[in-house]
Amino acid sequence: MIAEIEKYIEIQNNIDQILKDSPLKMSYIIEKSGIKKPTFFKKMKEKRFTPEELLIIAKNVEIKEWRNETKEEILESLKRSEEDIKHGRVHDFYEVMAKVKERIQKAKNESSVH
Repeated sequence: MIAEIEKYIEIQNNIDQILKDSPLKMSYIIEKSGIKKPTFFKKMKEKRFTPEELLIIAKNVEIKEWRNETKEEILESLKRSEEDIKHGRVHDFYEVMAKVKERIQKAKNESSVH
């Protein structure tokens, strides 16, 4: 339990940098948080988000720790990819793109209904 609390404190103390380093626009993060813009920036400056607010933000930003793969890991991944191709475990690009477009359109339609 101590590790979880320490991680929470670390996130709370570094939330401003975490959000700045995020590939998402700040306006999107603020919108998804449901917090008014001036309040959001005040909370970020003072590092005073509630645990519930941090959870909402994290679900939208999905804070991840990234690491560089070793040469061996990359080569192993390439071997698995070659095996997938050899055994027909592939997807047609145009079919994948059509499905993605369908999902986007469905999401747009659902959001316009609400």
